[in-house]
Amino acid sequence: MILIVDDDLAVRTSLSLLLKSAGNEVLIADEAVEAFEIVKTQHPELIILDLNFSIDTSGKEGMELLRKIRNFDAAVPIILITGWASIELAVQGMKLGANDFINKPWDNDYVLQSVKTLLQLNQQQPQSRTRKELDKKYNFKQIIGEDAGLLNILETIGRVASTNASVLITGESGTGKELIAEAIHENSTRAIKPFVKVNLGGISASLFESEMFGHVRGAFTDARFDRVGRFEMANKGTIFLDEIGDLETASQVKLLRVLQDRTYEVLGSSRTKTVDARVVCATNKNLNEMVAAGVFREDLLYRINLITIHLPALRERAADIPLLVNFFINNMKEIYNRPDLTVSGAAMRWLQRLPLPGNIRQLKNLVERTVLISRNEELGPDDFKAQLNLSPLKNEQVKLPGVGTMTLDQMEAEMVKQAMNFHKNRITKAAAALGITRNALYRRLEKYQIPFNETED
Repeated sequence: MILIVDDDLAVRTSLSLLLKSAGNEVLIADEAVEAFEIVKTQHPELIILDLNFSIDTSGKEGMELLRKIRNFDAAVPIILITGWASIELAVQGMKLGANDFINKPWDNDYVLQSVKTLLQLNQQQPQSRTRKELDKKYNFKQIIGEDAGLLNILETIGRVASTNASVLITGESGTGKELIAEAIHENSTRAIKPFVKVNLGGISASLFESEMFGHVRGAFTDARFDRVGRFEMANKGTIFLDEIGDLETASQVKLLRVLQDRTYEVLGSSRTKTVDARVVCATNKNLNEMVAAGVFREDLLYRINLITIHLPALRERAADIPLLVNFFINNMKEIYNRPDLTVSGAAMRWLQRLPLPGNIRQLKNLVERTVLISRNEELGPDDFKAQLNLSPLKNEQVKLPGVGTMTLDQMEAEMVKQAMNFHKNRITKAAAALGITRNALYRRLEKYQIPFNETED
């Protein structure tokens, strides 16, 4: 049963008809005293609450009712009704414990989706499962580990995947945030639809609208063809917004608009398009600190983090390191045609003691570089140490050119040249030394017009 609290008869009637048409039982109240009495006596499963019950638009009455409801029932989902003019009020309400907010005029599909999601999340209770039990129920084949903290994360993913809840994934670089995002998509009802990845850190404010919403031919000087935006590509599927903490302030406003209204305009066109995409975001930054510093919008943060998943650093689950190493080794046996590759027990213990600030990404890079360089079929501690010690960053001896003396492209081109010379034009080894794929190295060789005669790896 859903309780609608609003002093406007038209709003109560519209929402009531909408929710009843979707099979929900509905109660209505037009003022705070009546609403709280219904909460105490009939225990609704969800509450849709307007913040203003009078001509005064301060929202004080709604806020006070929200506080009373939360003191009485800390778990019941609450959706606030607000307008763009009172977004700050909605943010205050989220701080007091509201779960979501919808704008006037609202989108019916979004309201029904939000209600369904919150009801599902509130009904599902977490269970303690083993990795074997989780693998029987969900598709987590790309996520390696049996750490108790990781299993709790996988359980959460399994529960929220079937909903349309927005998810924010946090954690240090290299902890596997993209894999978690893919797991959410693959275990959702959208699994057969597109999974679109966007690195927001690489999109400038000037290109944001074109990249995310698309453009029509002639929209700007270099727009020679129509372009489909990332949100349109992700329609009916999932859009993964990586590095959202790097998004420029001007672009944050534009992103918030599409997340709130589920509508956008293609650059150069006045026609409004609607999008239905599950939003999953990731960052290695502390967004709460960024909000406090005024560099990240608080209303955007509340819009993207209905569910927050924090991935532990690899050093916090060191018992999973042997599982990861064996997974990498088994893949490399086939890739590099070395079927007898193994890692000694002493090497495994040594790897478990490494701080690995780059987490899983650094571990994979270290293992692959060692496989490429060492001729031993059983890799021991010395094989790994030799590759770890090759990194100048380990001893903080790296020498960088002075600011203004070289561009990033010039530095990258120089590193590619050095790697190719050192490994005598062996593409696989040079790529591994640079921490990139063979295809990525080929692209850079072409980009910087670096001549080479490829030799056999």
